[in-house]
Amino acid sequence: MTRSVVVGVDGSRESLVAAEWAAGEAALRGLQLRLVHAAPAPARDSTDEPVALTWQQTGEELLQRAKTDLASRYPRVAMSGVQIADAAATALLSVSETAELLVVGARGEGGFDGLAVGSTALATASTASCAVVIVPGNPAAAAHDAEVCVGTDVRHAAGPPLDFAFSTAQLGGARLHALYAWSLSGPAPWSAHGVPEEDRAAWEDEEVQRLSDVLQGWQDKYAGVPVLPDVVLLHPAYALVHASQRADLLVLGRRSSPRAAERRLGPVAHAVLHHSRCPVVVVPHV
Repeated sequence: MTRSVVVGVDGSRESLVAAEWAAGEAALRGLQLRLVHAAPAPARDSTDEPVALTWQQTGEELLQRAKTDLASRYPRVAMSGVQIADAAATALLSVSETAELLVVGARGEGGFDGLAVGSTALATASTASCAVVIVPGNPAAAAHDAEVCVGTDVRHAAGPPLDFAFSTAQLGGARLHALYAWSLSGPAPWSAHGVPEEDRAAWEDEEVQRLSDVLQGWQDKYAGVPVLPDVVLLHPAYALVHASQRADLLVLGRRSSPRAAERRLGPVAHAVLHHSRCPVVVVPHV
């Protein structure tokens, strides 16, 4: 089976931005790009053959336009397109079972003004068995120096998100920003106000050492990747959204489960997906 980057395309501006990002990632990783257009087919009987034909032609034309446009800028990327008669999330999840990476726009053509993240993006990020990248419609301008930011929990560090972040930084010649954010309990968990200076200093020393211990093995494996360890006393969602303003990619982990019905995003991931200024990749792990 050819390894590929799969991207959902529905003709919306957001999906075309996602396709552009996916093509660049396929070129970087040396993978095939597979464009998927999914929409339920109209019911077929003797009276609606023209409707079915129009549905088919519309999807094929959409895919061909997208491939032609992308091929002009990424001539070395092998591309294919497929139209699937099903709901977008269902189709993308099915195709992504053999994919290296699934890419979707934060919202599609069914979105409305003010909607940050649509149902397809949330469904795929929550349940896909591969890493899923959610690309915002208006990503912030990238920082001058390329940066991959990974959210890290030093007490429950997961290997797959860190491995994905380090390998991506290595491929793109980027700095790895390892962000560990901690929120205080109490009525104002987003603030460090009220913490005695000596207590905060002791806490920071301990947490910095924990982050260093988590990163050590990955720094040995990816020795050429510059790493910025960053421990902050902030709510994780706030810290990650802030970091997205200068990052090229934000990497989060999602605990997986053998049963799709039990796969879900946590509150931090939800908040980040709705407010991130850069693409966010959700990497499943055990």
